Amino acid sequence: MRVLVLLLAFLSVPVFAQQTMPPAPYAYTQLDDPALEAEATALMETLRCLTCQSQSIADSDAPMAGDMRHQVRARLVAGESPTEIRAWLTRRYGDYVSYQPEVSATTWPLFAIPLALLAIVALVLLRRLGKRRSDAASGAD
Repeated sequence: MRVLVLLLAFLSVPVFAQQTMPPAPYAYTQLDDPALEAEATALMETLRCLTCQSQSIADSDAPMAGDMRHQVRARLVAGESPTEIRAWLTRRYGDYVSYQPEVSATTWPLFAIPLALLAIVALVLLRRLGKRRSDAASGAD
């Protein structure tokens, strides 16, 4: 019986390690201007939640996403453009925060490597197809 109680206590430890902060507020922080709120939402959908990493800050309930949504809205109200806000968040959190990274000294491999792999595959296929054609042509004679 003691072993069972100890086992249940051991298995319940992760429950106590869960985050105790409530989810980030979303509904009451929306802007009064519908056009500005639409602009904020469009920007937030292109920014990655650094806690969740698979959700945009518009979809995430993480407290950090709530803070980022607040920053986006506050900066829009202050007159900054979405491009300026994205640049500020990228400087603060790194290129990973954006679902639309720009080509820079740190992100160019993200764009160059797929193109290089496609070129290598194309060259290999052309060589193999070229060999087959030459083998078929010489065998037909």
